[in-house]
Amino acid sequence: MPEGDAPSAAPPLDLPEDVFVVYRALTDGDRRLYFGVRLGSQGAVEQQVTRTFGAADYEVRCTSADSVDVEAADDVVARDVVVVEPSEVGVDGVPWTNVGLFLATVLSTLYAGSLWYHIDLSNPLSAVRAWPFTLAIVSVLGVHEMGHYLFSRYHGVNATLPYFIPVPTLIGTMGAVIRMKGRIPDREALFDIGVAGPIAGLVATVVVTTVGLYLDPVTIPEAVRTDPDAVRVEIGFPPLMYVLSWLTGQPLTYPEGQAVNPVVIGGWVGMFVTFLNLIPVGQLDGGHVLRAILGSRYERYAALVPGALFALAAYVEFVRDAPGNAALVWVVWGVIATFLSFAGSVRPVDDAEPLDRRRVAVGLLTLVLGLLCFTPVPIAVIQ
Repeated sequence: MPEGDAPSAAPPLDLPEDVFVVYRALTDGDRRLYFGVRLGSQGAVEQQVTRTFGAADYEVRCTSADSVDVEAADDVVARDVVVVEPSEVGVDGVPWTNVGLFLATVLSTLYAGSLWYHIDLSNPLSAVRAWPFTLAIVSVLGVHEMGHYLFSRYHGVNATLPYFIPVPTLIGTMGAVIRMKGRIPDREALFDIGVAGPIAGLVATVVVTTVGLYLDPVTIPEAVRTDPDAVRVEIGFPPLMYVLSWLTGQPLTYPEGQAVNPVVIGGWVGMFVTFLNLIPVGQLDGGHVLRAILGSRYERYAALVPGALFALAAYVEFVRDAPGNAALVWVVWGVIATFLSFAGSVRPVDDAEPLDRRRVAVGLLTLVLGLLCFTPVPIAVIQ
């Protein structure tokens, strides 16, 4: 380390001696380093320090002293160190990866939309005519993820902008995600960040679905209807879709040869994504919400979720006798839920303070709204 850059003494850190005993405190650039011995749990140490510095302004981690290379601390006999750094929240520069994935998703959803609109792609540029479907899909997914992002910023948790996932499927995407790079300070932050996505996405979904219901249905070409090798896709509409159909007075079914406007399919995607995200397990939104409400008691309930999904798959296959491979979606999500259950949920730094009643009520209402987005047979592909 060049002369003149040596760390200076850091302000003292008042911690209970049964949690962390500080031997030396140093300031190294923007970092504050507290060398000593951890007597309490790592979570207890980080929780105490976070309360001192403020969760919205600083990130705190307790680690091994050997992992920090600071010359002035070479003579300190310490086993552990608490590192306190200013939070870096926001976007630094142009997020080219996010932009590239978004543009790729626009292309993949234009292609998927052209299938729903029955557009002839002998001229690839004709896919642009499917732009309403693309707008519907990226709107419901983007608004959902931006709900998470904005509340991450509000609580001082560093998070990325949404990453869209382009995949050449019937809807052209596997959704979108954000990545949180900072620690969740408390259960209120965990709840707000978790619940914001489904609520925002559901509002966008209702708007998109309502617009789609008022749009003209599409006509299925005669060649497609009479082709014996054509693949038929049956969409199962959830209760919320029927409620919106009733409120608007617009139909969800049409005479043979016609189908709902693909923008309605975009709304269906929003409802399906909302339900999946509200499955109360692991690091899904429902897992965040229920973990924030129940605290550590949540784990005993999360372990039941995979079994419930596998039971749902059995019901769809053997009781409902649904066409195609309709049960497969729940088998896949049963496997995903199993991995998420073993991975565990997000534990906030301060896990002691319970949620207020208003947040608990909002959380339970959100989970109920998620059930309105559920249907046992969301999609069946029949060949």
